[in-house]
Amino acid sequence: MRSHFCGLIDESLIGQTVTLCGWADVARNMGGLVFIDLRDHEGIVQIVAEPSDVAGNAEVLAVAAQIGYEDALCVTGIVRKRESVNNKIRTGQVEVVATKIEVVNKAEPLPFHHHENPGEDVRLKYRYLDLRAPEMQRKMRTRTKLVATLRRYLDERGFQDIETPILTKATPEGARDFLVPARMHPGEFYALPQSPQLFKQILMMAGFDRYYQIARCFRDEALRADRQLEFTQLDMEFAWVDEKIVQDTVEEMIREVFKEVIDVELVNPFPRMTYAEAMRRYGSDKPDLRIALELVDVAELVKGSEFKVFTDAANDADGRVVALRIPGGASLSRKQIDEYAAHAAKYGAKGLAYVKLDEAGAINSPIAKFFAEDAFQALLAAIGLKNGDIAFFGAGAYNKVSDFMGALRLKAGKDFGLIAAGWAPLWVTDFPMFEWDEEEQRYVALHHPFTAPAVDSIDDLRANAKAAVSRGYDMVLNGNEIGGGSIRIHSSKMQSAVFELLGIDAEEAQAKFGFLLDALKYGAPPHGGIAFGIDRIAALMAGSESIRDVIAFPKTTGAQCLMTGAPSEVPDKQLAEVHVRVRKE
Repeated sequence: MRSHFCGLIDESLIGQTVTLCGWADVARNMGGLVFIDLRDHEGIVQIVAEPSDVAGNAEVLAVAAQIGYEDALCVTGIVRKRESVNNKIRTGQVEVVATKIEVVNKAEPLPFHHHENPGEDVRLKYRYLDLRAPEMQRKMRTRTKLVATLRRYLDERGFQDIETPILTKATPEGARDFLVPARMHPGEFYALPQSPQLFKQILMMAGFDRYYQIARCFRDEALRADRQLEFTQLDMEFAWVDEKIVQDTVEEMIREVFKEVIDVELVNPFPRMTYAEAMRRYGSDKPDLRIALELVDVAELVKGSEFKVFTDAANDADGRVVALRIPGGASLSRKQIDEYAAHAAKYGAKGLAYVKLDEAGAINSPIAKFFAEDAFQALLAAIGLKNGDIAFFGAGAYNKVSDFMGALRLKAGKDFGLIAAGWAPLWVTDFPMFEWDEEEQRYVALHHPFTAPAVDSIDDLRANAKAAVSRGYDMVLNGNEIGGGSIRIHSSKMQSAVFELLGIDAEEAQAKFGFLLDALKYGAPPHGGIAFGIDRIAALMAGSESIRDVIAFPKTTGAQCLMTGAPSEVPDKQLAEVHVRVRKE
């Protein structure tokens, strides 16, 4: 139907006849002259409908005068140079004088206009209209280019693209599985994969050496701006490697991809930081290094105070007392300070102490009365508090304090304009092997139960499980974890020992992971890998705060597809075929 794309019409085509297809973005009837901005996925070009003695077609102007927003059109015309150049668009040097306009499909009045800012629920309900918008087209094309560049990079380096099953076995660790009833096996279920983890390890044992897959994964968990029920990841695995080989390979890949897709040069090499240091300095295992603010541990300086909240945490081996100085923060009102306390409470804080030092050096603090004068001055000096600053304090269990003070650091960075421009990549390494789950009274794997510990001896691991460090690593970019991986356990005995520490007894381990334990017995090579979140990387590249903007048909935070109405009820007859009955409360 068309000879050219709208957004690719340029001066080289002046004098030529072209046929274009697209949507009417804007139609301006000037009375005897109609201008139409015709839009397709490549961009916009101006169409001009002039009186018949110029265009040579008496019907063109009449048709053009009736065109409305988002009408689907097919336009034939002659390219000419514009009198008034529009440097804001790629085709701004030229226009097309219409000789024929066909309204292929007249659009009814739309529920929203692209030039408006409708709510996200409206955008998702009419996603097919939302995706037509030039900005959404740009974001989705960024994602397409990202995936194509990753594939090309890996194909050129001998990685094999191998598909792994979508219908697989339910696992007892990690997020909740999506379950699929097995019609031919009454009472039994498949699970949709949370990742291809075990299959890619099996592929290494099968001798494929270097694997990748653009994999669809599923997790039945709460949604947020950077999380969906179904998502896409670049899954990779290597045989006969250690951490350095994996990290160096994928770091080079990410640098090349960012350069090719959005012309950004990332630092070489990426800095490295241990998990312990990241939590100590930033309160996060994915710190945004564009924000210069750091946490300051002050437990030793508050042990002698009369403030029980501080002294209890300071004298607890698993406690923490920490301060965050915000330059210029003395400008915060009491209401704004309460808002900061409410924000910290979302992450577990029971309260938020503070010290303000106004421009004249006067102290405003509800905790000053609990300190001797010299001790309080020593505390302020250790924090580095200056006139015009505020310092917030957190006290309690180490991990909880780190979490809410890390969240406070991010909020302060945004509120006070302290986020530097540019890109700040980082490797975070040496994660804890386990964390203790108070509710279940057992260890759980911080990454997953197949991550290798940084010890060779099973006895050492059992004796020091609480302090054990894993061979896991995450790639972080601007405060987002974009990739996570580890060196895997390649010994059947070590894997069984880890299962045991996680509360998975031998019988359950055999039932759930017997195929893996068996495979590890037959000459399994050392191996490791990583998985990158395609959605998160695409969102960062596109400059979007939500991964929903780079997913064609995402779910809402309520786990619904507003366009199709999923999830929905299923007829009893269909449920009976898969041996399922719904029990309503």
